[in-house]
Amino acid sequence: MRKVLVLEDEDNIRSFVVLNLNRAGYDTLEATTGEEALEILREHPETRIALLDVNLPGIDGFEVCRRIRATNSKMGIIMLTARTLEMDKVTGLMTGADDYVTKPFSPAELTARVDALYRRSGGEEKQADSGEIFQPPFLLNTRNRTLEKDGKRIKLTQVEYSIMRMFMENPGKALSREEILDRVWGRDYFGELKIVDVNIRRLRLKIEDNVQNPTFITTVWGYGYKWDA
Repeated sequence: MRKVLVLEDEDNIRSFVVLNLNRAGYDTLEATTGEEALEILREHPETRIALLDVNLPGIDGFEVCRRIRATNSKMGIIMLTARTLEMDKVTGLMTGADDYVTKPFSPAELTARVDALYRRSGGEEKQADSGEIFQPPFLLNTRNRTLEKDGKRIKLTQVEYSIMRMFMENPGKALSREEILDRVWGRDYFGELKIVDVNIRRLRLKIEDNVQNPTFITTVWGYGYKWDA
C-alpha cells in the first residue's frame, strides 16, 4: 500500500494535500503536530513518504526530519516550505530531507514530487539489480541499496543512494547539474538546480575524508561534478 504521512497544522492546506494524494492513489495519514507525526510513524512503520511542514507549534518540521533520519534512512521526506524563506529549503535538505515543495503549490506539482520520490524509494522497482559496484574504498550493493567505505556501512537516504550509484556507474565523467537532476530526480521534476548542490554537500559530509578538500566527488566549476574514486 502506498502510504504517505502528511504533517501540516493548517487544516485547509492539509485537507487540500490529502484530497489530491488520495485521488492519485495514495493512502494518507494525517498529523497536526510533530509529536503526533512521530507517534503515527511508530504505529505505521510501513509508511514510505512523509510530507513535513516546516513551521509548527512545538517540534518543528526540521526536528521531525532529524528524528526520522536518526532511525530510518529509507523513508522519503519532502519539506513544505514558504517560498520566501530560502534557508528553509537548504536547512531542510541538510537535515535529511529528499526534496522540498514551496507554498503555494499546485496539485500536479505535489503529486509529481511524491510520485518521483516513491519510485526512488523502491516502491516501484522495475529492474532486478544483481550485483555490486566496487571502487576502493567504496562498495555499493545494488541489491540491498547500501554503501560501505573501508568495510563500514554509511547510512544513505534513497536520493543519496541514487546519486552514489550514478557517480559510481560513471567514474571520471563530468556530469552537469542538469544531467544529475534528470537522472536522480527525473525529467518531470519541477524543482531548482540548487537541490543538486545541497545534496552533494550532504553526501560529501558522509563519504569524504576532508569535506573542505573533497577527493571523491569533485567540482567541475561552472558545470557540475565528477566522481574520482
